[in-house]
Amino acid sequence: MSFRFDEAEFRLRAAALHSAPPDVARRSDDDLNPEARLIVPGAVPRPAAVLVPLVPRETGLHMILTQRTEHLSRHAGQVAFPGGRIDDTDENPVAAALRETEEETGIDRGYVETIGFLDTYLTGTAYRVIPVVGILRHGFTVTPQQSEVADVFEVPLAFLMNPKHHERHSREWQGRERFYFAMPYEGRYIWGATAGMIRNLYSLMYEAQ
Repeated sequence: MSFRFDEAEFRLRAAALHSAPPDVARRSDDDLNPEARLIVPGAVPRPAAVLVPLVPRETGLHMILTQRTEHLSRHAGQVAFPGGRIDDTDENPVAAALRETEEETGIDRGYVETIGFLDTYLTGTAYRVIPVVGILRHGFTVTPQQSEVADVFEVPLAFLMNPKHHERHSREWQGRERFYFAMPYEGRYIWGATAGMIRNLYSLMYEAQ
C-alpha cells in the first residue's frame, strides 16, 4: 500500500497511537542489543517527555527536529526531539513536552495540537521518555535557544517512514558491538533514541499496512 503522508491521511491513521502514555516502557536503547545491554536492571529512570512535531507542507508532513550545540556536556551535536525532564511543576507529560519545546525552539504551545503518544522509551542515560505526537498549525515562529540548540530543521515524513532508510549501525561498547537505528538525511545524522522513536512511529502507523 502506498501512502500520501499528508495531514488528512495521518489524522485518519492516528487511531493507532496511544490515547494516553503507556505505563510500561515497550521500547528502549537495548531493543537491538539483547546480548549487550546498557540499561541497568532495577534502575529507577527519571521521567521525561518529548514532542514529535509534524508540520503540514505542500509536499506532505514534515517532522521538526533539533540539532544540539557542540559545547554541551551530554549529547553534544546530536539530533533530538525537543523535550526534557518532567518537572514537579508540570501538570502532565504533555505540558512538559510543550514547555520544553517552547524553551528550546521558541515554538509557542498554542500552535501545537497533540493527537496521541508513542510507546514509552527507556534510554541508556536513565530516562523514561514519553513521546507526544503533535501537529503544528501554520503561523508559528522558530527561535532556537542559543545555549542548547544549534539548529531547528525539518525532514519529510515520507523519508522517515520509509523502512529502507532505517539503517542499522553499530559501535563498540565495553568490548561488545552495540547496534542502533540511524537515518542519515542531507548531512544530518539521526540516530539512537531519536531514531528509535521514529522507528516506533513507523511500526505503529505504517508497518505491514
